[in-house]
Amino acid sequence: MIKSYQTHFTSTPSLISLLELIKPVTWFPPMWAFLCGVVSVGALNSNNTILILSGLLLAGPLVCGMSQAVNDWCDRHVDAINQPERPIPSGRVSAGWGFFTGIIMSATSIIFAYYLGSLIFFATIIGVLAAWLYSLEPIRLKRSAIFGPGVVAICYEGLPWFTGAAIFTISLPNKEVLIVLSLYALGAHGIMTMNDFKATKGDKLLGINSLPVILGRKPATLVACLIMLFPQLIVISLFYFWGSLILAITLAVCVLLQSLSMIFLIRDPEKNTPFFNMTGVLLYIAGMMLSANGLYLMN
Repeated sequence: MIKSYQTHFTSTPSLISLLELIKPVTWFPPMWAFLCGVVSVGALNSNNTILILSGLLLAGPLVCGMSQAVNDWCDRHVDAINQPERPIPSGRVSAGWGFFTGIIMSATSIIFAYYLGSLIFFATIIGVLAAWLYSLEPIRLKRSAIFGPGVVAICYEGLPWFTGAAIFTISLPNKEVLIVLSLYALGAHGIMTMNDFKATKGDKLLGINSLPVILGRKPATLVACLIMLFPQLIVISLFYFWGSLILAITLAVCVLLQSLSMIFLIRDPEKNTPFFNMTGVLLYIAGMMLSANGLYLMN
């Protein structure tokens, strides 16, 4: 039976519980993508330290932290089934405090972004809206196996990369940067799909049609792996076409090693996901940074 949670305030939660609500462990992917954006336009130097740190703060603690608070508030009934130890279903943070945290951090993110430039401001508004639309009824994009992981992938990889590049360019980043960041954001759809495996039980009960719910674990894992691979193959082809042969070969080696890790993952997705996260996902984000360096060297 699903426990009902009302949006009310009880006692003030501890700072530790609020920190757990915004999940610092999830901040790394958007912060890494932001750094890829910085590197891709050749702006990673000591002269830009303050601006880089500001962008990292925006991408990680503010926008990503906000999205985690919003998701936990919207998912409090699902988490009561899947992960009852989380701050809201466990009672350590009331539903009211969870909602208030999401609202305050949304506003803070947008205001902070305003002072970093117009492109950053609009990108942040998109990211904040996407976070709410992903989780909030009645839209709740996470119900869709396509749009749910897609929105998260864009917000975790695409928008931060764009922000990291655009924060140092007066106009839009060049088309090569936009193409590569879009491809890596597309591939990240597969990574986000794998994150749905842990919530399959609650998703089935509450009608969230993730790929693991629709297809089952092994077929969903295969689809997620293919979604990861194809955009990277296009990136390799592009760098070869652009004359960066050594980089194309290096990226191809990363993809080959990922493929071996994926074969191991598909044999037993539930058991081997931690191994894949330490190998396949690590190789994916390494490829992102290698590609960012390649874009910079092309200019």
